[in-house]
Amino acid sequence: MLGTFTYCNPTKLYFGEGSLKYLKEELPKYGSNVVLIYGGGSIKKNGIYDAVVEILKENGKCVAEIAGVMPNPTLAKLYEGVQIARDHQADFLLAVGGGSVCDYAKAVSVSAYCKEDPWEKYYLRFEEPDCPVIPVGCVLTMVGTGSEMNAGAVITNQETKQKIGHVFADERVMPRFSVLDPTYTLTLPHYQIVSGIYDIFNHICEQYFSGEDDNTSDYISEGLMRSLLHSSRIANKDPQNYEARSNIMWTATWALNTLVAKGKTTDWMVHMLGQAVGGYTDAAHGMTLSAVSLPYYRFLLPYGLPKFKRFAMNVWDVQPEGKTDRQIAEEGLAAMEAWMKELGLAMNLTQLGVTEDMIEGLADVTLVLPGGYNPPSREEIIRIFKESL
Repeated sequence: MLGTFTYCNPTKLYFGEGSLKYLKEELPKYGSNVVLIYGGGSIKKNGIYDAVVEILKENGKCVAEIAGVMPNPTLAKLYEGVQIARDHQADFLLAVGGGSVCDYAKAVSVSAYCKEDPWEKYYLRFEEPDCPVIPVGCVLTMVGTGSEMNAGAVITNQETKQKIGHVFADERVMPRFSVLDPTYTLTLPHYQIVSGIYDIFNHICEQYFSGEDDNTSDYISEGLMRSLLHSSRIANKDPQNYEARSNIMWTATWALNTLVAKGKTTDWMVHMLGQAVGGYTDAAHGMTLSAVSLPYYRFLLPYGLPKFKRFAMNVWDVQPEGKTDRQIAEEGLAAMEAWMKELGLAMNLTQLGVTEDMIEGLADVTLVLPGGYNPPSREEIIRIFKESL
C-alpha cells in the first residue's frame, strides 16, 4: 500500500436478531429530548415503531417526531427537520429506517445549529460543521447505503435538480451507534432488495477501481464482492433466507464504512452520474446506479485495464488462457451484466423515465470528482448518458 492515512470509526454496532434490546443501553447516555425520525410509515405496520417508542418511554425520553422522510430526502424536508430539532431543543436524533432516513438524520444533526444556509455551506462549499452537532443513532430497516456506519449525508435540491452527497470528515457526524437486525429487512419488496444489493456492490466498485499498487484494500473488496454475489443469488430466489440476508446486511456496512477506501484514491463517478439521474427522476438510488454502470465502466476500461482484468479473474472467475487482457476484462463486465439482469435491476435510463432531451441537463448537474483512472469531460458524460438510454 502506497497511501498514508488515518483511520477511526467511532460507531458502535449491535448486530443480529433481537438486537433492538440494546437501544435500552444506549439511550441513557443522551439527554431527555429525542427526535424520532422515520420514513413513509412502514415501521408502523411492521411493529418496529411501537417497539422503539416503548423503549423511548421506558427511558423517560421526551419525543418529537419527523415523519415522511422520502427515499431521496429533499432540501425542503431538511429545513423542516431543522426547525423541529431546534424547537424541541433536541439532545439526540434517532433514525429508524433505511439509508435515506439515516442520511437525513445526519444532515439535520449538522444543520440544526448551523448559522448559515446548510445547503450552501455543506453541499455547495463542502465545508465541515463549526457548530454543535446533535448526536445520531440508527435502527436500520433496509440495507444498501452503509449510512449506519459513515458520515455521509445525501440531500436533493428539487429546485435546482441537484442531488449531492457530503461525506463529512468530522467524526461527530458519524452515528454513535447503529442497531442492525436482519429480520427487519425480510419484508422489503423485491425491487428494494435488489436496488440495495446493487448499491452495496457499486460502493465497493467505486473504491476498487482506482490505484495501481498492491493494496490490501483491493483484496478485502474482492472478498466482499464475492460474498455479496453468493448471498444475492440466494436472496433473489429465497428472500426469507436469514443467512443470506444477514450476510448482505453486514457486507453493506463494510462496503462503505471507510475501511476499503484506505490507501485508495477512489472513483465515485457512477454515483455522480446516478445522483444526477436521481435529482431529475426521483428514481431508486440503486437503480440509477445500475442503469449507468456498464456504459461508464466500458468507457473507463481502457484507462484502468489491469484492474478490470483483475476484477474479471478474482471476482468473476474468468479464466485467462488464450485471451488478451482486454478480452479478459470485457468478459468480466459481461459476467457482471448477466448477474445484474439475473437480479432484475434497471439496465438503462429509459426504464427510469429519462428521455434524450434531459441529457444536457443531467450533464450540467453531474459533479466530476478526481481520483479515478480518467475523470470524464462533459462531452464524455453526455456520451455515457446517451449510451445508458
